Amino acid sequence: MSSVAVPGRAWVVTAAGTVVNLCLGILYAWSVWKKALVPKDPALYGSPMAGLNEGWTYLSNAEATLAYSICGFTFALCMIPGGRLQDRYGAKVGAVSGGLFLAAGCVVAGLMKSFTGLVVGFGLLGGIGMGLGYAAATPAAVRWFHSSRRGLIVGLVVAGYGAAAIYISPLAEFLIGEYGLTGSFVGLGALFAVVVVAAGLMLSPPPAGYVAAAPPTAPDAPKPAAVVDWSAGAMLGTWQFYALVFLFIGSAQSGLLVIGNAAPLLGKVAEPGSFFAVNAWLLATFGGFVNASGRVGTGRYSDRIGRLNAYALNGTVSAACLFAAPWVVAQKDVLVLFVIIGVMFWQYGGTLAVMPAITADYFGPKNLGLNYGLVFLGWGIAFFVPQAAAAIADAYGGSLDPAFYLSGGLLVAAVLLSRVIRKPEPAPPARA
Repeated sequence: MSSVAVPGRAWVVTAAGTVVNLCLGILYAWSVWKKALVPKDPALYGSPMAGLNEGWTYLSNAEATLAYSICGFTFALCMIPGGRLQDRYGAKVGAVSGGLFLAAGCVVAGLMKSFTGLVVGFGLLGGIGMGLGYAAATPAAVRWFHSSRRGLIVGLVVAGYGAAAIYISPLAEFLIGEYGLTGSFVGLGALFAVVVVAAGLMLSPPPAGYVAAAPPTAPDAPKPAAVVDWSAGAMLGTWQFYALVFLFIGSAQSGLLVIGNAAPLLGKVAEPGSFFAVNAWLLATFGGFVNASGRVGTGRYSDRIGRLNAYALNGTVSAACLFAAPWVVAQKDVLVLFVIIGVMFWQYGGTLAVMPAITADYFGPKNLGLNYGLVFLGWGIAFFVPQAAAAIADAYGGSLDPAFYLSGGLLVAAVLLSRVIRKPEPAPPARA
């Protein structure tokens, strides 16, 4: 079966994958809960809360970040079985089970009202749900399109994950204010159970023999290279795989650092009692918008200038902003803070569009679920930087300055590596 145009079903699957990620992306709004869990006065760490949050206790920076970090690392680990599940049984199974795990995790976190509940519920169960669901959404859409549109399609689907903070941040702020921490987790868990399951059931694969339409080419255009699908075992035998993992670590850690601290950062920089101090969730919401835009935008221009060129461009500008961040915080300049955080979010979002596309370009689309799951381990490892930053903040009176410098250095190293990595040759025979 040969396709002369992209069928409507392809766009339905793409939209459904985006909706799934719009729920899984609760991780990117974590700074709103962190702001509620961590008091400005360290003397209150471990003391009980009152009012709507009675039964909860205040946490330290490191404690409040641990659930976020465990969620991310569990997410990355579960991308591997999630990818295998998607490759063998289709996207519906992974997406539906992912939504149910995430919903259960939110409910557990809310009802347990404790540090342990956050780690087990949001961290472990939520991370499992995100890994299974995220591994299903992107490959399901990619298989409907020609490789020349891979960057754009990946960008659209993963934009949902980044854009989640746009609505979850203000919604979480409202729910916390009206119903407390427990109400916010339980309410969102119920929402996710319904939406992710419904959208996940729409992730259907192309029919047997389907061939995506290629863009028109000039008669004298060179014939494209044959697509070769690498097995996971063969991929692990290449140095390029380990280079891609490091590229993921270097770029993701910088975004995860600001994602986990966006609301507290704005609360620190803005004048006490000012509009931005009271509504610190705005930086997380703004970041979600730029994060999503960076995925679509970078995915689009990576199709034109090359994946690694787009990666290097984004990374270079973002590294400069990371090195400038301590000065901006010291100056308490809210406008410039939004600018540099926006650049960091764009770079981070672009990474989530470029990396699966590079993985497919290098190792083929057939086993993309499992292969990208293995590369995605770099994203999970990257959570060591925000966790280290939380420990630094506890030790140095809330300052993140050393963490910004560490993050900038790692990003520069990744950009330099991106200049030398090349597609592996020769490729092995395709295997399942």
